[in-house]
Amino acid sequence: MERMIFNNRLRVCLFFLLVSLFLTWKLVTGLRVDASFQKMVPLQHPFIQNMLRHMEEGGNSGNTIRIAVAARDGDIFSAEYMELLKQINDEVFYLPGVDRANMKSIWTPSVRWIEVTEEGFTGGPVIPEYYDGTRASLDLLRENILKSGQVGQIIANDFGSSIVSAPLFEKNPETGENLDYQYLSDQLEELRSKYAEKGVDLHITGIAKVFGDLFEGVKAIVWFFIIAIGVTSILLFLYSRCLKSTIIPLLTSVTAVVWQMGLLATLGYGLDLYSVLVPFLVFAIGVSHGVQIINSISVETAQGANSLTAARRTFRTLYIPGMVALISDAIGFLTLLVIDIQVIQDLAITASVGVATIILTNLVLLPVLMSFIKVSKRSVDYARKSQKEEAKVWKVVAKLASPKVMPVSILIALLGFAAGAYKATDLKIGDLDPGAPEFHPDSRYNLDNLFINSNYSTSADLFITFLETQPEGCTTYPVMDAIDRYMWHMENVPGVQSALSLVTVSKQVIKGLNEGSMKWQSLSRNPYVLNSSVASAAGLFTVPVLRLFFSLMTTRQKRWSVS
Repeated sequence: MERMIFNNRLRVCLFFLLVSLFLTWKLVTGLRVDASFQKMVPLQHPFIQNMLRHMEEGGNSGNTIRIAVAARDGDIFSAEYMELLKQINDEVFYLPGVDRANMKSIWTPSVRWIEVTEEGFTGGPVIPEYYDGTRASLDLLRENILKSGQVGQIIANDFGSSIVSAPLFEKNPETGENLDYQYLSDQLEELRSKYAEKGVDLHITGIAKVFGDLFEGVKAIVWFFIIAIGVTSILLFLYSRCLKSTIIPLLTSVTAVVWQMGLLATLGYGLDLYSVLVPFLVFAIGVSHGVQIINSISVETAQGANSLTAARRTFRTLYIPGMVALISDAIGFLTLLVIDIQVIQDLAITASVGVATIILTNLVLLPVLMSFIKVSKRSVDYARKSQKEEAKVWKVVAKLASPKVMPVSILIALLGFAAGAYKATDLKIGDLDPGAPEFHPDSRYNLDNLFINSNYSTSADLFITFLETQPEGCTTYPVMDAIDRYMWHMENVPGVQSALSLVTVSKQVIKGLNEGSMKWQSLSRNPYVLNSSVASAAGLFTVPVLRLFFSLMTTRQKRWSVS
């Protein structure tokens, strides 16, 4: 292999140049940074399969944008605020990917009020039929909101803001393509800026907004990469004391990154919001191996070898251990493929492809390029001096393995292991702070999330349980009683704020049919009464829970996980 490479150095350089040009073209024209809600979850898990199976019936509740429109002065009961809220509602309605049928705000007809009168149930949309912005219509709006039960849900507890809730489709129904989260986030930011000038503040949360803000961070990553190259260049020069020995490892490491992203584009892969950090890793690994090669060449040159001989000896010495090390890295990354979450599997493939490119660029191209370049005398003198100093250091380290010191070394290792095992019991798994863990606690998104959690009785986090029965069996007393008991247990779990299900609505209807007496707010064992309560609910309430027979638990904790 050594003879094949170094006897054809010009052909090898030409090959790398042509491949680099081709992969650069693929990188520029074909690489995409994408995000998908379904890539973030284990699609084969029974919980996720249930969610996807019931997604259409459940109003697509897994991916929802919530926009809290806050009045700067006073409360929401002003003609100016209501007009701005109507405009925001209409603009959100036409955003790409919005599930318009399940959108929810004060201005949507699905938000209704209901009350019990002497004549039975009466109700209607929260917005009065003849709303005109006058004080009388605003007072009637206040009454309707109090009757609707939406205070704390889409109306703030202090009436200082209200929410526009917009479920999203995974694919844009107009184009059939995956939803463009970056474009959607840009549109939401335009809304935020536009209406901030008109006197209201928008606080936006939802997984789509998380993706959008992460896309903004991707742009900054390019500058971080440039800064990293600059810092690495300085450190390499201080280590090698040779400008040429600094530029060549950087060039080959950057080439490895270009090859990695070009190959991903060629294979049809893209960078998601997590694997976008892998190029940093590939660059770091490339520089690490490059430093070893440069150091070995400097040592060979210090012993009197010319550039070609030093490069050949270095290749002969390092290509086998280097390949073993890099292949081991690649295998380590490939083990991530066993995790059934696509974003992690894509990260594994991205990292493995990057490590594979390092084998070629750093173990082959770097020695070949160095064979044409003579290491500076300053670098050679520094290598001789470093060898002497390192020899002293390693002699001291070697004493740790001497027969007299060895028991102490083993004891220190055992004490360190015991201390680590003890402290590992306090290791926290999951998100420790409220909001999105991808951002700092004082980021705009987490401050928006804090605003909603502080001013509403529910958070953006939902835990959904689906109940399946035999046909026509959901309203039988044993099933309804089981749901009722399950709700009671879940409501007493720390972190659960409230629970809602078909049982909740049935109890409310039974109470309403009996002059609103609290004594009747319970499940009836009479099947006719139960059927009547559910039938009445289907006509009076537009709640997705009625179509699914599931319970919703809203929680103030960051996330729920169930095993």
